[in-house]
Order: sequence, then structure tokens, then C-alpha cells
Amino acid sequence: MTEAPWPKESPKNIIVRMPSWLGDLVMATPVLRSLRQHFPKANITAMCQGAVNQLLTHDPNINDIYSFKKPSGWIHRAKPLEIIETLKKGQYDLGVLLTNSYSSAYWFWAGNVENRLGYTKGLRDLLLNKAVKHPENAELEHLVITYKALVAPLGIPVSNDPPKLYISRAEQIHAHHLLKKYGIPYGRAIVVGINPGAAYGSAKCWLPERFKEVTKQLLKNPNVYVVYFGDNSGAALVNDICQNMPERVVNLAAKTNLRELMALIESCSIFLTNDSGPMHIAAALNKPLLALFGSTSDVKTGPYPKGIVIHKHVECSPCFKRVCPIDFRCMTSIGVDEVYSELEKMIKESDVA
Repeated sequence: MTEAPWPKESPKNIIVRMPSWLGDLVMATPVLRSLRQHFPKANITAMCQGAVNQLLTHDPNINDIYSFKKPSGWIHRAKPLEIIETLKKGQYDLGVLLTNSYSSAYWFWAGNVENRLGYTKGLRDLLLNKAVKHPENAELEHLVITYKALVAPLGIPVSNDPPKLYISRAEQIHAHHLLKKYGIPYGRAIVVGINPGAAYGSAKCWLPERFKEVTKQLLKNPNVYVVYFGDNSGAALVNDICQNMPERVVNLAAKTNLRELMALIESCSIFLTNDSGPMHIAAALNKPLLALFGSTSDVKTGPYPKGIVIHKHVECSPCFKRVCPIDFRCMTSIGVDEVYSELEKMIKESDVA
């Protein structure tokens, strides 16, 4: 028996609560494309927490971005009311929840979002019109697929679309000028981007001294320039790694906004990174990348749809801890020579090698 379509009428005004983590939001972007293709005339709004909304600038699959700050503490107790009032004014007839929190479902319910779709999770199911069970093999499938599967009740099949980010020509030109400003002859150089940090915690990060040693080996090639990236919280780590390095090593930690970071990553020839938001940005920009995994699962959150992964799969990995409580064997077992060897192969295969 064919299941009746849901909702009964094609939505005209859709709001999508996007994931809050940088990498998770990137992995959820195919859902926006699926909604746009299935409802070409609908107005689609992406609801984002904080600065991650910048990832969706220039995305042709949405009409609007609603960015809000996370309510926290007594001083911000009025914030949820502001969010709810904004949702009411939007008069949304479909809300897609790509987050699993109770609060996001409550906001949609209190904000009179007519049809509310999300994954099942405890009491929040009472706030949803359509609560979808998590796939039975959710821990064994990529998160990109899990996000895509949520919209199946709308009659949307799981697409083959990879995550994708959009950068304007002006942003690309600005990134090229920035690289030249730091002495990199863009277009003639092999630019190796390196992201040695990870917002989730130190358990996801390869050892700083090993990043430094790999950099020294890379610089034996006179055509190679290395650009280090990092946010404000990771700036001290990058500063340590880059200390006393030659001029062909550029430290851009805490010196770019998110849009500049995206355009600069796109300008790299190859990219070396831990499991992190910038890893997913590089994958969504189709950059050749090498990702180092330890405490997390490359099956669940590895670079999608492609990317080289080094993951030793020691007995305690993945543990998903922020800080390693024992001897950090998952990362210490990844050697400098192994990483350099993979990067050397990628350089040889790059267009500018």
C-alpha cells in the first residue's frame, strides 16, 4: 500500500534548522539541494546558530538565512522568545529539524511552524508532526546519508549529491591576492594547506611536533609553500608550530574570517587536516585532502565523498572523547614518514606539480 504524501499540500515556505557545528552543517548541505529540487517554487530559509551561517552565503538552494545566537544563562532567558516570535512572523508551513535537540523542536512548535519533521528523540517526539526513527545502521553509515534520509517522508529519495559550498569569483580573487601578499606566487606554487587543530578537543589532533616535522620535509621541495590555518582558540597551537619556520611557511591562524578561510582552502593545491570543520570544507570544495583520524569515526564523519584517511583503528578507537584519558595511541601511531609519503604522492598528482 502506497503511503499518503506528507504534508498533504506542497509547502510554500520552508525553514530548515541547520546543524550548529561547522562540519555538521557542511555535511547537511545536500538536504538543501534536495528540498530545492523537490519544491522549486518554495521559499527556503536556513536557520543557523552563530557565525556558521557564513558557510551558506551564495548558496543558490536557499532564499534566506536566519541567524541567531545560542541562548545561554539567565541573562539570555528572553532569547527563546525572540526566536519564537521570529518563527511566528515567518509563517512557515514546513520545518525540517537537522538537529536532535529538544529546544529546536520546541521553538518550531511554539513558533507555529505548521508541519515539523525531525528524528525521534524522547519527549521531543510530542512536538513533531512527523517523527522519523533513526536508521538502524546509523552508526555505520556516513552522517551525510543520515541527514539525507530524514526528508524521505516528503517523498524525497536519498540523493547522490555530495556536500557543496559556493564561493564567488570576487572571493576567489581576494584569496589569490592574500596569498601573493604573503609572498606565495599563486599559480606557480604548490600550496599545501594545513589545519592542525579541531574545535571538539585535543583527542582529535595529531601531535604539533609532527606537523612541524612534516612541514620541514615538505619544504625540501622548493616549489612548496605551506599555509597554516586555525581559529582564535587554535592560534597558540599554530604559532608554536610555525615558530622559527622559513618564509615559505605562512601562519594565517586567527587572521581570516570564515568566508576568507573557505576561499583560501579552495586556493590550496592539497590539504592536510585532523577530523575538523575545515576538513569538511575542503571536501565540499573538492580539494585533494589527507585526513588524520584517531578518537572519531571516519565511517561516520570522514571526508565525503572522497579523501585519503589515515586511521590506525587501535582497540580503543573511536572513543569520541574530547581528551585522551590514556596514552593517545590512536594518534601517536601515525608516523611523520607515513603522512609525508601520502602528501608527496598527492603533490605529484596535483595540477601544479
